[in-house]
Amino acid sequence: MIHPPLWTVEAMAAAMDCACAGPLPGSVSGISIDSRTIAPGEAFFAITGESRDGHDFVPAAIKAGAALAVVEARQRPRLAAEDPLLLVEDVLGALRDLARAARERCQAKIVAVTGSVGKTGTKEALRLALAKQGETHASAASYNNHFGVPLSLARCPERARFAVFELGMNHAGEIEPLARVVRPHVVIITAIEPVHLEFFPSVDAIADAKSEIFLGLEPGGTAVLNRDNAQFARVANNACRAGVERIISFGQSAGADAQVLACTLDSESSNVRARILGTELSYRLGAPGHHLVMNSLAVLAAIQLLGADVRAAAAALADLRPPSGRGARVTIDGPGGTFLLIDESYNANPASMRAALAVLGQARRAARRIAVLGDMLELGAAASSLHRELAETIMSEDIDLVFCCGPLMRLLWDALPPSRRGSYAVTSAELAEHVLAAIEPGDIVMVKGSLGSRMGAVVKALESRRAPRASLSSELRA
Repeated sequence: MIHPPLWTVEAMAAAMDCACAGPLPGSVSGISIDSRTIAPGEAFFAITGESRDGHDFVPAAIKAGAALAVVEARQRPRLAAEDPLLLVEDVLGALRDLARAARERCQAKIVAVTGSVGKTGTKEALRLALAKQGETHASAASYNNHFGVPLSLARCPERARFAVFELGMNHAGEIEPLARVVRPHVVIITAIEPVHLEFFPSVDAIADAKSEIFLGLEPGGTAVLNRDNAQFARVANNACRAGVERIISFGQSAGADAQVLACTLDSESSNVRARILGTELSYRLGAPGHHLVMNSLAVLAAIQLLGADVRAAAAALADLRPPSGRGARVTIDGPGGTFLLIDESYNANPASMRAALAVLGQARRAARRIAVLGDMLELGAAASSLHRELAETIMSEDIDLVFCCGPLMRLLWDALPPSRRGSYAVTSAELAEHVLAAIEPGDIVMVKGSLGSRMGAVVKALESRRAPRASLSSELRA
């Protein structure tokens, strides 16, 4: 099937109120901010970040086949005279303008997802389930910040029937402008947890910051909230004060509008019976974890609110797989046999760490369950206690062996009984060698830590030294 172009250059120029230079094409097939991955025919936006100036990469983007580059007018003299350019005052501001134009022309039903945990997985579950019922656009990877959200919205095809966006934040005041650009018909808040406490005085303050998403909700729109979460009442009250006309709850709690009635958890999937806004159905999730079961309720409630077929959506969730870095599973061949790697290395906070340890605890009992853990960052004054408290979860989930790195995880290491201690190292690179030396055939190894802990180094070490036999997950990029 041949799709029409994403944008005509005329429409882009009008949306961004820009000047033109060089031999411009009639249209572009996509939008990129990365010269390394840009595809021929796409527009390259030369965004200036904290450490890099996108204008330095315009020549590489053009050489790679970019149809044009969007650049600051004052940078024109440093670029080749024959380069096809759209000249703007501020590139990120121009991207936001294009995102607003994309929202104006968009006829899709839109869902926006935020929360302290589970945003990307919930977004990907929505993408998977809605894609069976019409063209669905969703933000890539974790593009949930001040440039990721407008980039994702500007990429939304005019013909899309559904669109799903993830909204994130580290500080108060960051979600509101994103929500006002996206203007969703349905919003989901997965859960409020003690995340980014370094930047907030309390969990209540986190709840209020996440509640900014209601300020962008379209008139008549619906908020889908976690009734089991301790912050439910506060968030629901915030929604009412923002003028939200309908609030739908999900969870195990009595009275939840989307309620789990029964579920069976195993090492690789979950079977669920639930009542979704009055409709009782049974379905299977192709990925393990109680937290995924709970978020699937929000997914199905949102899908029903959008007017899509909730039973077809539930059936589609059998194909759900954890994204890379968020629970992806790879069976790896090693000397003498295989072991299973569970890659949770993308990020970590107390709630997601407990969830990951619970999934590891569901693994088949014949194998050793090994947790390889790096520091959870941005937790402020509570960091020490939140790391020590993980010892209780490790014991209750019957994790056999724990490897730790980082100054905060040292506190967990000291709190563990000697029988559960694998090894400790200051850095993830050092720890990788210890883990490699300890793994035995049949082990199940889960790697997790905040992005700044660089636990991806452990994952790469495990994958590079022993050739993967078969992947049990697919890349879904939320």
